[in-house]
Amino acid sequence: MTVKVLYRSTIFTGKVTPMSSEILLQKIDTLTQGVVQRDLELRTLRLTIEKLKIELSYLKRMRYGRASEKMDNPDSQLELLGAALAPMQPAAESGVESKDAKVTDIEDARKKRKAKTTRPTLRHLPEHLPREDVIHTDSPNCTCSACGAGLRQIGQDVSEVLEYEPGSFKVIRHIRPKFACVGCNTITQASAPSRPIERGLAGTGLLAHVLVGKYCDHLPLYRQSQIYAREGVEIDRSTMVDWVAGCATLLQPLAGAIRSYVMNANKIHTDDTPVPVLSPGRGKTKTARLWVYARDDRPCGDTSPPAVWFQYSPNRKGENPLRHLAGFTGVLQADAYAGYDRLFADGQIVEAACWAHARRKHYEIHERQGAVPGTLAHQALERIGALYAIEKEIRGKPADERCQQRQRRSRPLLDELHRWLNNALGHLSAKSPMALAIGYSLSNWRALSRYVDDGHIEMDNNAAERALRCVVLGRKNYLHFGSDAGGERAAVIYSLIGSCKLNGIDPYAYLRYVLGCIAEHRIDRIAELLPWAVADKLNARWQSAQELALAA
Repeated sequence: MTVKVLYRSTIFTGKVTPMSSEILLQKIDTLTQGVVQRDLELRTLRLTIEKLKIELSYLKRMRYGRASEKMDNPDSQLELLGAALAPMQPAAESGVESKDAKVTDIEDARKKRKAKTTRPTLRHLPEHLPREDVIHTDSPNCTCSACGAGLRQIGQDVSEVLEYEPGSFKVIRHIRPKFACVGCNTITQASAPSRPIERGLAGTGLLAHVLVGKYCDHLPLYRQSQIYAREGVEIDRSTMVDWVAGCATLLQPLAGAIRSYVMNANKIHTDDTPVPVLSPGRGKTKTARLWVYARDDRPCGDTSPPAVWFQYSPNRKGENPLRHLAGFTGVLQADAYAGYDRLFADGQIVEAACWAHARRKHYEIHERQGAVPGTLAHQALERIGALYAIEKEIRGKPADERCQQRQRRSRPLLDELHRWLNNALGHLSAKSPMALAIGYSLSNWRALSRYVDDGHIEMDNNAAERALRCVVLGRKNYLHFGSDAGGERAAVIYSLIGSCKLNGIDPYAYLRYVLGCIAEHRIDRIAELLPWAVADKLNARWQSAQELALAA
């Protein structure tokens, strides 16, 4: 056998021996393996690039984009496109173009959209607000400026303007007269009223204002100090720190009572969020965690008051929720964090997963792909959306009815979704973002589908995520906690303020009331001071204050 080998423009002609053919085959195998290896490397690099693009898109959306994960309605966009392509309205027969003909369909569509998004303005001012009358007249002596005759009022026009005056400080002097008895030579005097903080100068109203300002309105203490200074009252930030610490110590038993109430529920929502904390001696911050445990059964028709309990930990180890939930038995609704696995080991706590987390992974891919309809991510979102549509209809219904509706309507959709996910996964690369999103749902399928068999369980864990919003907003403003003790104090106050919000109670009114009486309240009756237990008293006080304001 004779072959010609072209190598660097040189032609070699010769006979191929068995030895040379083996060498050529080895070289071919080596080159083939090299090509296959490079193809695998390129494929891995493409998947890595795709994954990084999705992560970059996610970070951009978290930093600059909208927080809502709602899908745009393609029908509305088609309507606008059709309106833009629609012909103009014909002119009037007289030859003069009418006003209607000048307005195109696209302008009508814009007006309709604007009308839908325009918020109603404040038309009627609340009746309980105090009124101050300012009379405007051109003739202060009630005489006519033209002839000098007397004027007689025949009516008046009244217009109201809502005004605001900055909060004002006042000093309350507690005077305790001393009385002497001439007969027995004794002196009597009333006992000094107790103060929330021993020997402190701040009253309950100011302390409640500071707590609500930081943990509800997200105002750091140094900003509150600057605001008070503009009103002529100099309060050092370090003084406020001591006030917060003293209040947290007083309110700690109440947070413990909320913990007992939450743990008595049959179902709890939980989640955590990172919080930066100063690390002593290192000159920088460390990442700690605030955990939330929420009890809220209102979606299944339960009238029990909702509540949230916060806990602080210097790390995110699984031992933290294990310690927090000691003694709890029931359903725990959470994300797929591996730190919860030890809680489900003995079967005392049953896991229920969150469809919002599963949906979010598909939504991020959908956004990365330009929100194009018809993609696998878009199909997944539509299928999950059909399940959420059923939940919207049955929200607030009794647990038994919810369970029946889910078995009849949600179960078939859920089974079909499971088959669709398995089928789609077989056509995807194992490391592609879509495969990872599908893998998350399939690996947690049992926990994700558990809500169908129990009307008390929710489809997602949004109750816990909503409770953490106050922490997320706050850390953007005050940047970090000063110490681990600061994180523990924040957990106490967040528990009370969060529970007040869930029950529609003004946090300021509640904290002011509680700080005024908790120091002398019996510890074995601390549950009497929980937010929902004092709601009637707070409402009565509010109504009394409004009546006094109207009378004045």
